[in-house]
Amino acid sequence: MAEVIQKKLQSELEKYQLLQKDVSKSMSARQKLEAQLTENNIVKEELAFLDCQNTVYKLIGPVLVKQDLDEAKATVGKRLEYINGEIQRYETLLKEMEKKSDQHREVLSSLQQEYQRAQGQAVAKA
Repeated sequence: MAEVIQKKLQSELEKYQLLQKDVSKSMSARQKLEAQLTENNIVKEELAFLDCQNTVYKLIGPVLVKQDLDEAKATVGKRLEYINGEIQRYETLLKEMEKKSDQHREVLSSLQQEYQRAQGQAVAKA
């Protein structure tokens, strides 16, 4: 009986560890998005100081290409919308993973208790 519970416990523990790795990866991706958001907000603020007489360049590979100011502002605006959407997506994903993580912890806890009881019964019989 104890061996069956131990195998179940080991299986659940592996699932829990995989889930924790996924949480870690998602947190890392979210942090990168936050950094991009900050960077793009700074760019947006800087573009707001310019008027139509200023020249704006866009870095494409190793080359700076002249770009229209309105086009640059629109591009940064769209990028900010995209980044905010991705951050919201990761927020939702992380909340779901947190719920799953809590459920796994509860299952692990009950399996550990069950395993300890089974071991205690095995010792008592011996």
